[in-house]
Amino acid sequence: MATRRKPRLADHADRHDLYQRAVQAAEPECEFIADTFKRLRRRPARSLREDFCGTALVAAEWVRRGRTNSAIGVDLDGEVLAWGQEHNIAPLTPGQQGRIRLIEQDVRTVRTPPADVVLAMNFSYWLIKDRPGLLHYFRRVQRALVADGVFFLDAFGGYDSYKVITERTKHKGFTYVWRQAAYHPVTGECECHIDFRFKDGSALRPAFSYTWRMWTLPEIRELLAEAGFGPVTVYFQAFDEDSGEPNGEFYPTTTGEPDAGWLAYLVAEKAGASG
Repeated sequence: MATRRKPRLADHADRHDLYQRAVQAAEPECEFIADTFKRLRRRPARSLREDFCGTALVAAEWVRRGRTNSAIGVDLDGEVLAWGQEHNIAPLTPGQQGRIRLIEQDVRTVRTPPADVVLAMNFSYWLIKDRPGLLHYFRRVQRALVADGVFFLDAFGGYDSYKVITERTKHKGFTYVWRQAAYHPVTGECECHIDFRFKDGSALRPAFSYTWRMWTLPEIRELLAEAGFGPVTVYFQAFDEDSGEPNGEFYPTTTGEPDAGWLAYLVAEKAGASG
């Protein structure tokens, strides 16, 4: 008689929930966007479009922040949008739900009302691996912004980012594992995976997989300028001097630090806009 296998923690794990808990920081991200926009434009940002939005966690946080804030989330993956609708949009108040819309479409072709802010975070735009394709996307974003709109992106790098490497971070109830499985110097492509491992030895492996191009900051800034953006400021992640851990702050820099690993925001202002 066959014995029934005991359920493992991984069998009941929700990969989208784990991703949000391990990777995303919607509140400080929205805080950075709101503060930076107001400093640059001397007015508050109200409308936001989250490209490659996934579960639309940031879009939901944005409408939660203010009664006049509105958001649009755009993603190609209907399954992940449905999860976000159930878990991030449905818990909002009726009024908040009325100020957010999810669109299942390609960010390179979608048409939306002009927004104060467009953002492409979690290195999602690195899925576009060729220069003409990324330039086309940036031009589409430029046209999707209001006259004084601002585009927010992120990027990572450092000499460890070109290695085959595994990093582990413990969280309550699970361990987040980032695996850089391959890097190809000729094409600039990297293969990365996210695993979630649990104390009973079970795992979601891989929970997510990506094949990206490792775009450099000079390449991104040059393409943004060619697409019609004016000043493009880079903000590097700051670290606590005692612990060596990220402290949640980002500072503008024209040089950066040659660290093993760094994380940065890029803030691209629409050309010709007056602050």
